[in-house]
Amino acid sequence: MDSGSWVLGQQYNMTLKAVLFDFNGVIINDEPIHEQLIEQLLIEENLRPIPGEFQEVCLGRSDRVCLTELLKRRGRVVSEAYLLQLMQRKAQAYQQQIERIAKLPTYSGLEDLIFQTRSQQLKLAVVSGAMRSEIELVLNRLNLTQYFSILVAGNDITTSKPEPDGYLLAVERLNQLYPELQLQPEQCIAIEDTPAGIQAAKAAKIPVVGVANTYPFHMMQRQANWAVDYLNQLDLEWVQQVLAKAIPQPTVTEC
Repeated sequence: MDSGSWVLGQQYNMTLKAVLFDFNGVIINDEPIHEQLIEQLLIEENLRPIPGEFQEVCLGRSDRVCLTELLKRRGRVVSEAYLLQLMQRKAQAYQQQIERIAKLPTYSGLEDLIFQTRSQQLKLAVVSGAMRSEIELVLNRLNLTQYFSILVAGNDITTSKPEPDGYLLAVERLNQLYPELQLQPEQCIAIEDTPAGIQAAKAAKIPVVGVANTYPFHMMQRQANWAVDYLNQLDLEWVQQVLAKAIPQPTVTEC
């Protein structure tokens, strides 16, 4: 695991208490499915998909933001009701695709990492721009539902990564569910696979691990606090030690 960079805000009890997982590209390898479904939706709307546009506009972002931007680029402005209808059509098509797959494509090391979190009694949450129905379907299929006490989905917020709202809401909901936790953002780590997700976690003051599932390792290394090729390379005991020794650093301002 690359030690990466470490920048701290003000924090006095740097004990790791929670791990916040992105969903698409971290738990399930389904980005090709989403790209196909978005392209299909555009065609149904008599609009032409453009190669490479999904990666540019949609990776790491919610369906709401993705579809809004794709339609805007084609001169289409739709009502909130119609946008929700498009999102629902895409979610239904996603569920149909997932139900046809006998063995869902997950990432190497996922179960090992979840075992680590359970052995250290850490709280788990999913923070994603995906629709709640999609997340719940996949977690149920993978028999992982019981491990994630909080799900923050695209239905819950109108903004999208790289905005921090989803991560901040996850911390708030964990505190509501476990008041004794007194959880601060700096006491979490986020697991992300895209620049937008990394920016969102950092904006929420949450240290972030970049996993090279979607983008190259060197890109994750440059942007995240730590970088790994595979989830099972993340050593949570080591992270705990780093957090315990962390000393708040003064803010550096640019001239």
